[in-house]
Amino acid sequence: MENTGIQLPEKYAIFQTGGKQYQAVIGRTLGIEKLDVAVGATHEFKEVLMVKDGAAYSVGAPYVENATIKAEIIKHDRGPKIIIFKFKRRKKYRVKNGHRQPLTVVRFTSIG
Repeated sequence: MENTGIQLPEKYAIFQTGGKQYQAVIGRTLGIEKLDVAVGATHEFKEVLMVKDGAAYSVGAPYVENATIKAEIIKHDRGPKIIIFKFKRRKKYRVKNGHRQPLTVVRFTSIG
């Protein structure tokens, strides 16, 4: 097997929230879809798709049973601005709009 230089952590999990999938590693921060949880509170993710602990893998069908990920809410923020520009040629129709997606920054505390 060829070494690609990518270092995966010993323990991590793949979970689902907001219609997207993310990788959780203890101690890392991550911006995810907005959650209605107060800053400083702890949130528990139960839709865990896969857990890797050392050499052991647990893959769910669709979710791993009794697996949870706990995370601390760091802050609520907004993502980068995305420009939406519509136009129709030769019709003098131009519309320019911007959008910033609300997100929540979390720090993972435990995978169990």
